[in-house]
Amino acid sequence: MQTFLKQYLGVLRTTIGSGNLKFFYRFFIFLFLLILVYTFLFHQLQEMEGREHSWFTGFYWTLVTMTTLGYGDIVFTTDLGRIFSLCVLLTGLTTLIIVLPVAFVEFIYRPWLSAHSIARAPRALDPAYQEHVVITHHDEVTSSLAARLKQYGNDYVFIIPNLDEALLLHDRGLNVVYGDLDNAETYRYANVDQAALVVATGKDTLNTSIAFTIRNINKDIPILATANSPDSVDILELAGCTHVIQLGQQMGQLLARLASSVDSMSHVLGNVEDLMVADASIVDTPLIGKTLRETRLRELTGVTVVGVWERGRFHVIAPDTPLTERMILVLLGTESQITSYNELFAIYNVSDPPIVIIGGGRVGRSAGGTLVERGLDYRIIEQQVDRIRDEKHYVLGDAADIETMKKAGLMDAPTVIITSHEDDMNIYLTIYCRKLRPDIQIITRAKEERNVEALHRAGADFVMSYASMGANIILNLLKRNDIVMITEGLNFFRVRLPRELAGRTIAESQVYPETGCYIAAVFTGKESIVSPPPSMKLSTGCEILLIGTIEAENRYLERYGKRT
Repeated sequence: MQTFLKQYLGVLRTTIGSGNLKFFYRFFIFLFLLILVYTFLFHQLQEMEGREHSWFTGFYWTLVTMTTLGYGDIVFTTDLGRIFSLCVLLTGLTTLIIVLPVAFVEFIYRPWLSAHSIARAPRALDPAYQEHVVITHHDEVTSSLAARLKQYGNDYVFIIPNLDEALLLHDRGLNVVYGDLDNAETYRYANVDQAALVVATGKDTLNTSIAFTIRNINKDIPILATANSPDSVDILELAGCTHVIQLGQQMGQLLARLASSVDSMSHVLGNVEDLMVADASIVDTPLIGKTLRETRLRELTGVTVVGVWERGRFHVIAPDTPLTERMILVLLGTESQITSYNELFAIYNVSDPPIVIIGGGRVGRSAGGTLVERGLDYRIIEQQVDRIRDEKHYVLGDAADIETMKKAGLMDAPTVIITSHEDDMNIYLTIYCRKLRPDIQIITRAKEERNVEALHRAGADFVMSYASMGANIILNLLKRNDIVMITEGLNFFRVRLPRELAGRTIAESQVYPETGCYIAAVFTGKESIVSPPPSMKLSTGCEILLIGTIEAENRYLERYGKRT
């Protein structure tokens, strides 16, 4: 109770302030003097009408009239007296009925609510929390990160400086500490000394301040920060950040790597130890029309086709499944096996027209740079003149204008990459591009994870979101998961074999029928077995590489618990 009263008085002082407090005092002095004047005038007018009353009776009549109670026990009989009564009544309506309730709400009730909210907001984390992740901002990326950490059994806490936001997140069941980001005590209350990682995803200047503040109290904890500007990377590292990631740049690189319609070579998306995950288009190759068994890809190159990606859907295909030109193969193999595949199919589907990139921001420029590294040409459509870097690779104009699209070469381009940061605009442009070119490969980004499915329905072949990409990067840096994000909603992830599956064959384990996750490889410690046969017995202590959608991954975690 004493703590709440202290907080209430503190909020009251902050709310009123010195200027408002003077007004408050002056108002009550004015009101008191006004009542005295009305009491004096009441006596004068009553004497004029031939009646006498005590001073207390005059004070009583003034208050009763100003508060509009009007008992009627004392009335004026002359017009002058009635006019005076109306003046007193109207003054009371203005002061007592209107001003006082407003003052009560502003200076009494609202500070009470604020003090109650402050008292309810968590200011310290349970001391039992250890090896948790401290997150200094709540946004799309960290929201996805918190959900993934919870799934894997890892603790986290958000540090939120805004009271309303802190209470909102707390009421939603998230772990929150309310406090200022530039206050070292806030991080002590968040058990930063026992944390595994600090994540800062705000503005570059604020992230720098956060890192500098934490380094003053803890020299060893890993700090991961995002950087919007390349110039901020060095400054953030000097402030104490151990990892600095540029999500815009990485998003552009990832979108560019997904451009598979320009040739028939495989393009590496990531790796797990010595195994590489790659995708490959089969447009204009002899693979079209053949079954997976008939292609003899494993015999000829050593790579394993673990599935296909077709218009936003991943499928694990059977050996007798015929391949179509809309399918993109998902390959798993060593570096030499991937190279063998490229040597076999490099001569097919060589495309000269440039790839069209819509949007010349950080993501679009990064995508263009990655395409150049792959030896591919591009054209960026951009509306803002100050973003035009050179006339060769940029087209000034609106992507919604068909003439601008034609000038950029959309009608001949094998792929269009949409990089707008607004999901509704990306859906609009996806529908537009699919209408203009039904056969073009469309790659786009999503700001919100909930809009990924809508973008697929609009016609996008690949969709990537900041939230999932950022969360996976942070999880990998936390060294708790080996995740390769193929595209939005489809991951490779490595886990230790659950105890209940030891001694069973892959067929007997029922992992795929029960969860939807496909066992792509088995790591025994001595060797890596890619695409193991269903008859292979799983031994205690081995690790397995799974491929699956987010839903399948969640079912696996629910069935077998967190990753170990």
